[in-house]
Amino acid sequence: MKSTNSVWRLVAVREVSVKLRDRNFLVSTALMLVLVVAAIGIQFAFAGHTDTKKIAVPNATASKLVTAADRMADTADAKLELQPRQADSAKSVTEMVSDGTADAGLVRSGDGWRLIGKSSRNTDVATYLGQAVQQDAVRRNAAASGTTLAQLQKGSQLPYELLAPNDDDEGAARVGGVVFGMLFYLAALLFGMAIANSVVEEKQNRIVEIIASAIPLRQLLIGKIIGNTVLALGQVVLLSLVGVGGLLVTDNTDLLGQLAPGIGWFVPFFLIGFLALAALWAVVGALATRSEDVQSTSAPMTALVAIVFFGGILTTGVFQAVLSFVPIFSTIAMPARVLAGDAAWWEPLVALLIALAGAYAILRFAERMYRTALMQTSHKLSFRQALRQGAE
Repeated sequence: MKSTNSVWRLVAVREVSVKLRDRNFLVSTALMLVLVVAAIGIQFAFAGHTDTKKIAVPNATASKLVTAADRMADTADAKLELQPRQADSAKSVTEMVSDGTADAGLVRSGDGWRLIGKSSRNTDVATYLGQAVQQDAVRRNAAASGTTLAQLQKGSQLPYELLAPNDDDEGAARVGGVVFGMLFYLAALLFGMAIANSVVEEKQNRIVEIIASAIPLRQLLIGKIIGNTVLALGQVVLLSLVGVGGLLVTDNTDLLGQLAPGIGWFVPFFLIGFLALAALWAVVGALATRSEDVQSTSAPMTALVAIVFFGGILTTGVFQAVLSFVPIFSTIAMPARVLAGDAAWWEPLVALLIALAGAYAILRFAERMYRTALMQTSHKLSFRQALRQGAE
């Protein structure tokens, strides 16, 4: 007799092939990709937008100051371009600003300069033009005093030394944690409900009785878990690759460097956490006797996924540290701690081993309830009833 120990592969392949032909799955995946691309496009549009300001000038000296200010803004990556616009006189400068031909004007005022605007002050224009005017004045005064600008600026540099350079961007770490949480939350709900509906459809149509007579129920459960886990991981990887590509396109390589360690740890934690939840979602489907029952049997799992999500993204300090070692919760909490730089090098390894042990225990726990509930077709069961009957 042919061994049935590897039948789970056939079940997994069937789950994947059916899902890849399912219009709802394809549409939801495409929609998520569109949302990611749209978010990247918006970020690129705002991040790459350079604000151009036309500065009216009455002579070449003022034009040189505007050019110098533009170089300062470019060096500071201020997304500001200052363009000199030649005017015939100081009066013409005022007229150009008044009629909107120029955004601002630069004219002489005694020994210095005066910046002219129409109805409001532009802080960026004033900052960089002010620096250019100040540097020019110091250079001229230094020459008049028989010295140089470099000598006057000697000892004026202020180096900025960071004691904890890895803690400089808590915002990026927080955003990364939320992104990890959303990916896990969506995958757990979308694929979890798909697993539950698949199980209950087979049970409702009595197909499962035929399957159970041909292969062990354990092989059926493993196949469903593996197949949907492959799909979920593939979807997450696809979305992550699009996100990484977006960071490269928008020239956010620094942010990508900060997120890379968290991404590297999120993938294995996601894989283990989803395996555990997938087994429980299979139980959700087995507890029901018809598709309408899934709404009630899935309530505990929906609540659990929500608790994991909010616990992972909202907790901080000691609470987050504790959750980062709790199976399933660690899927979000530990990568978030890695991003924030709060985790020692050994902590993710220990948390991963604990997650593996926890997932194994959950899988055994879920298998017992799945086997008990799947063949119960007379009425739906609760988690407590399935667990009690499985223990008996």
